[in-house]
Amino acid sequence: MRLVVHVDGGARGNPGPAAAAAVLSTPDGDVVDEVTELLGETTNNVAEYRGLLLGLRRARELGATEVEVVNDSELVARQVTGEYRVKHAAMKPLHAEALAALDGFESWSIRSVPRAQNAAADALVNAALDEAPGG
Repeated sequence: MRLVVHVDGGARGNPGPAAAAAVLSTPDGDVVDEVTELLGETTNNVAEYRGLLLGLRRARELGATEVEVVNDSELVARQVTGEYRVKHAAMKPLHAEALAALDGFESWSIRSVPRAQNAAADALVNAALDEAPGG
């Protein structure tokens, strides 16, 4: 089964209160699940990786064998594809975890899009932060 996994993560302040979200849909665009996770205090880039990991974990739980990941972080997308090196020490374990998670699928792709094309996942992140204590 193939799923399109829109993922996002964000922090209010950098670092600051953060959340991750994923919207999983069929290739035809039918949403099958939405999930969010509050992350506590962290940076935007860590939150973006945590959004990716959240989406991949949920896709696996739903039985996906193929995933097309869509995010609005060019940095994360290019690090995962190997176009960019991971230089920051705190990002290396998240990068390795993401590669291991992707390796569990028969096939996968990842691409970054403008935030407007990732609006559902972005809205979930903001809603989670709005509802968080102190949000």
